[in-house]
Amino acid sequence: MNSDDDKFREDAPVVQNIAVKDLSFAYVKDKLILKDIDLSVAAGEFVCLLGQSGCGKSTFLRLLAGLERPTRGEISIDSRPIEGAGLDRGVVFQDYGLFPWMTAGENVMLALKQRFPGRSVDELKSVALEKLRGVGFDGAVFRKLPRELSGGMQQRVAIAQAFAVDPPVLLMDEPFGALDAVTRAMLQDLVSELWAKHEPKKTVFFVTHDVDEALLLGSRVVVLGQSPGGVIFDCRVPAAGGASRSARFESTEFVRLRETLIRHINRDVAERLSRDGLFARGAK
Repeated sequence: MNSDDDKFREDAPVVQNIAVKDLSFAYVKDKLILKDIDLSVAAGEFVCLLGQSGCGKSTFLRLLAGLERPTRGEISIDSRPIEGAGLDRGVVFQDYGLFPWMTAGENVMLALKQRFPGRSVDELKSVALEKLRGVGFDGAVFRKLPRELSGGMQQRVAIAQAFAVDPPVLLMDEPFGALDAVTRAMLQDLVSELWAKHEPKKTVFFVTHDVDEALLLGSRVVVLGQSPGGVIFDCRVPAAGGASRSARFESTEFVRLRETLIRHINRDVAERLSRDGLFARGAK
């Protein structure tokens, strides 16, 4: 017998690959934010977009979401160019993105109504409750307004909302950046667990400026250089094999990769400062 969750997943689209070709973007003419990005991502990869503030990570995510259009180049899913927002891509923002006048459950149900317009209210509520339980809540949270929840709790509702719609592609824009260290670690583990156990695995793009977070979550890390942002390093993350956080970061492979990522970021910053003459001006 299929569960309610299985029934809601029957017609979910399956993404094969995402291709980014010769992508450049500018909000203002002749002032590029992103430049000459080429990237191929297979279904089920967890890609962490890593880089300093202002390098265009969030802009790249908006382009993937279809909220902006490339100035040059193309992003395609299964060879179909992205021409706008779509239910095949879910987005989790840093500011949670919940409607303050709706309860946690109603926020999740609203997303479900858009994805499954033919389902009854009882079916939608059942799946919303199941998704909220999946991120560690009991049924009482369904009736709470966002203002009654902590930042971490609101972000869990946003994650439940994104997974409820069951998009094959999940876009996460520094979703834990405003949270305390303990809550941040809990939600990192939650997202990692949800991604690992979901079949077929979702393709995730996760924006972060934290090297440790990228290594903890990603199966792949793509580093963007200083604006105009371009790919300066792209690597696979060795499988952790279910190791604990402490064991993972004590691994020789992880330590070396962490040092490599930091070296690439620092070198890029130094080259930009040197090119712009900031070292010379600072010495005066």
